Amino acid sequence: MTVVGTQGEDRSNYTKEESRAIRRRSLRLLGSLVRPLRLRVVMAALVLVVSTGLQVAGPILIGIALDDALPRLLQEADWMPAIAVTAVYLVAGAAGAALIGYYVVLAARITQAVLLDLRKRIFLHTQRLSLEFHESYTSGRIISRQTSDLDSIRELLDGGLNNLVSGALFGVFTFIALVIADWQSGIVLLLAGVPLVLLMRWFHRRSQLLYRESRVISAKVIVQFVETMTGIRAVKSFRKEARNDVAFRGVAGEYRDINRRSMNLFGTFDPGLMAVSALTTAAVVLWGGLRVADGALGVGVLLAAVLYVRNFFAPMQDIAGFLNSYQSAAAALEKVSGVLEEVPTVPDPEQPVDLWTSRGAVRFDEVAFGYNGEKTILPTFTLDIPAGQTIALVGTTGAGKSTLAKLVSRFYDPTEGVITLDGVDLRALHPKDLRRAIVMVTQAAYLFSGTVADNIALGRPDATLDEIRAAARAVGADEFISSLPDGYDTDVNKRGGRVSAGQRQLISFARAFLADPAVLILDEATASLDIPSERLIQDALQTLLADRTAIIIAHRLSTVAIADRVLVMEHGRIIEDDTPDALAQGTGKFARLHAAWQQTLV
Repeated sequence: MTVVGTQGEDRSNYTKEESRAIRRRSLRLLGSLVRPLRLRVVMAALVLVVSTGLQVAGPILIGIALDDALPRLLQEADWMPAIAVTAVYLVAGAAGAALIGYYVVLAARITQAVLLDLRKRIFLHTQRLSLEFHESYTSGRIISRQTSDLDSIRELLDGGLNNLVSGALFGVFTFIALVIADWQSGIVLLLAGVPLVLLMRWFHRRSQLLYRESRVISAKVIVQFVETMTGIRAVKSFRKEARNDVAFRGVAGEYRDINRRSMNLFGTFDPGLMAVSALTTAAVVLWGGLRVADGALGVGVLLAAVLYVRNFFAPMQDIAGFLNSYQSAAAALEKVSGVLEEVPTVPDPEQPVDLWTSRGAVRFDEVAFGYNGEKTILPTFTLDIPAGQTIALVGTTGAGKSTLAKLVSRFYDPTEGVITLDGVDLRALHPKDLRRAIVMVTQAAYLFSGTVADNIALGRPDATLDEIRAAARAVGADEFISSLPDGYDTDVNKRGGRVSAGQRQLISFARAFLADPAVLILDEATASLDIPSERLIQDALQTLLADRTAIIIAHRLSTVAIADRVLVMEHGRIIEDDTPDALAQGTGKFARLHAAWQQTLV
């Protein structure tokens, strides 16, 4: 299922309703993340409110000290008011600082809890999604969800959101305290809010536009760099360096220009904010000074009013910074929520059927299939594969061989018809029984970081070292594994870089042998090997395929020769079906392929 806005790259192409749906989806995700932490959030909010109130109390205490405590000290030598005000000021400052420190700790814990939950959700959910999703959604984008997108959300929660909440709360408390201290200065600040709101609104709109442009251009830079480095052999072979330099300078220059425009935006906003702050402070000083001269206002109150006005504008830059970082975090949250709302196209059965022991009989009954509901690959396909039989699928690229293998493995479900294992519909079979009964070995023998033994035991993590060794000996892998620096404890390194392609394939065969499936699928499992390596693999195949149902997809007819039965496919249909010898002696397509292969051996 494709969810609107999964990529979240550019919302400018969406309708208003789609944009609202994306926002609702993102808010639902955020709510589900915060809900388990609501007690911590309430505690953090209370701490922030109290600490902000204590911070705001400072200027009004200074005003009381100047207008009340100081005159009584000078005129009456009464130290008590001055000592009391000083003590209250120090206690408020110390308590406010302590609570701010506690709030930072609480906020950090909430942020890390949210990120941990989100990181686990992404990982677990993407593992559960069907192969169709992973074949259409590039690995780079999935990695981006776990890295750069989560970093954007972390930056928002760590700094931006804290700045917004604390800044807004500080501004509200400051305005209330100013009105309490001197309501006329409060009116002056309220009037200054008009140009301030206009300035903030202008900044927000401009930063949105610049952010979207920078996302598009930064994507161009990444694409240009990745394509060049990925295809570096072709670049050097065709001397494309100079052209690539010109192209990269162009997109890098565009990225520089958009960053300059962003700097210019801040270069306009910051002076504008300073101007509004300075003019407001000047107006408060002027109007307050006139009233001080008339005796209608104390000097302490005027000083408190000036301090409150300056404090009011202090967090505005932080709030503007939040508006800027919010764009990145909102886009990241949209993309993450899009992935998490993807639904597996191959769902687990609601009432699974157990199949503890499988014989390996596979049947396609009137099966039709097309990827993403588009062009039909298998039109009304019917096939019986008896238990214990080895069949080979032969045909040109696009004939439907790999599609058939993916359907048997239940990486995809048929559009129409039924595929059964021992009479049980694969869609009803318990996932654990299905994965135990059917194993696929592909051309790319993937080894995970870890030891050779760990990789062989992938399908049976509880296997003993003796069982692992026995599986390796059965497929002819024990000799080379024993010659490795640490034998079965040798770390294969990233993607098995420490062993050759043939050795990786032998390890994958040992893995399949140890798993002991009823049905084994070999999808071009020897295609990438040289002739000596393939001959080594052939011996392993004889052991691997014994007493089990096997489906072999191969272009090399030397691999096909070990099959009991050969199916020649074309446009999703079987056009020839017989033993390898019978088809080779005939006049059909397989006979022509066999004759051409024989000529290459001369």
